[in-house]
Amino acid sequence: MDSGSKYNIDMTQGPLFGKIIRFTIPLMSSYVLQMLFNTVDLIVVGRFASSHALAAVGATSGLTVLVLNIFFGLSVGVNVLAARYIGAKDPRNISRTVHTAAAVGIYGGVMMALIGILISRPALIWMDTPSEILGKSSLYMWIYCSSIPFIIFYNFGSSILRAQGDTRRPLYYMITGGIVKVLLDLLLVLLFRMDVGGVAMATLISNAVSAGLTLRALNSARDSSRLIRKQIRIHGPIFRDMVKIGLPAGIQGSFFSLSNIVIQSSINSFGALAIAGNTAAQSLEGLVYVASSSFYYTAISFVGQNHGAQKYKRIVRSIFICLLCTNVFSIFTGYLFWICGRPLLRIFNPDPEVIRWGMIRVAILFSTYFLCAAMDTISGSLRGLGHSIKPTIVTLMGVCVFRVAWVLWIFPHYKTMENLMISYPISWLIVSLVNGTILFFVVRNLLRGVVKMHPHKGFITIST
Repeated sequence: MDSGSKYNIDMTQGPLFGKIIRFTIPLMSSYVLQMLFNTVDLIVVGRFASSHALAAVGATSGLTVLVLNIFFGLSVGVNVLAARYIGAKDPRNISRTVHTAAAVGIYGGVMMALIGILISRPALIWMDTPSEILGKSSLYMWIYCSSIPFIIFYNFGSSILRAQGDTRRPLYYMITGGIVKVLLDLLLVLLFRMDVGGVAMATLISNAVSAGLTLRALNSARDSSRLIRKQIRIHGPIFRDMVKIGLPAGIQGSFFSLSNIVIQSSINSFGALAIAGNTAAQSLEGLVYVASSSFYYTAISFVGQNHGAQKYKRIVRSIFICLLCTNVFSIFTGYLFWICGRPLLRIFNPDPEVIRWGMIRVAILFSTYFLCAAMDTISGSLRGLGHSIKPTIVTLMGVCVFRVAWVLWIFPHYKTMENLMISYPISWLIVSLVNGTILFFVVRNLLRGVVKMHPHKGFITIST
């Protein structure tokens, strides 16, 4: 038995619902804790520094995601490939995927850190970041970008573990890094009065801890997923498939961020208090988004493994269960946080004006987040099947282009925060309907392709 077997889940056999829940709960817990630990940054800054310091961190949110999204997308490609080869029981390609992922994560992480440091201040200026917070926002970005290699390696390593059905160890590593982050936040901000620089340094060190633990897990594996330093290199065919699946997801995420940056620029026009309120609401939003992102990766892993094992009915059942669960979770959490919005926002900043601005985002987005959950799970299902370009094109048009067009053509006529926020649920609905239609036909064609039954051995093959 390999060293990670007690953590792994065989997604190709046995009852699906229980395994999906057992897979998703640690993944969901990881995201909840990640959001809570990030929220500590904002609470510490908002409570013990100033509203300007809180706004300075919030003004960087879209930009930090933009810098990382290409590699977050490639980590999706790692997840899909590893799950597929695990389902197909192909140890040679599992090993190649692991070592290619490590090489791309290390070299790409360093490259993106340098790019992020160089573009941070010009990008913040382009986003119309108010002059009173520009210096602090720039400092936060410079330190944050230094942690990018650790963030990318942790995500790539976690993708490999998730493909094996292991969502518990990434949770443990997230908890460890998060505890380090909280302790350093309190130490650097309260004791050393470093405000924005302090929370950025805490983020850097905590990400290094999580990445180091992930590296140790991969080094200690006793099966084909073991990471061996001397074998770290890019295998051409694996890298091409990784890019084919993951790059569209990364491009999609980056354009998501660009559209959000455009919206953030419009939010910035309402002033520092509006930015602070929106930042606080976004932190709560991250907790509501947990169900959406968790079942996105659950769908990728379960669909990917069963695709590799050629168990197509399990693919359909996996998609249905993930869609049902993500909508139930999103409706429950969304309305719960909406009802409790004001006291929760007060934790970040007690200023009534900050709370008023934050509640606008809470009321519109939290009541409709189930649409985002459906959109993400459908997209994850398509990517698990190897179809990454189609959902990317649909999402780029239905979310990114749509939101930018909204800001350019609709918002100028009705310059209110409500008008900005309503663009989110409309875009989620459009993309869910179109990608859902594509998924229906992809799955139908896949099932129709199962036309040959071996007359003696009784296994299913695909006609070509």
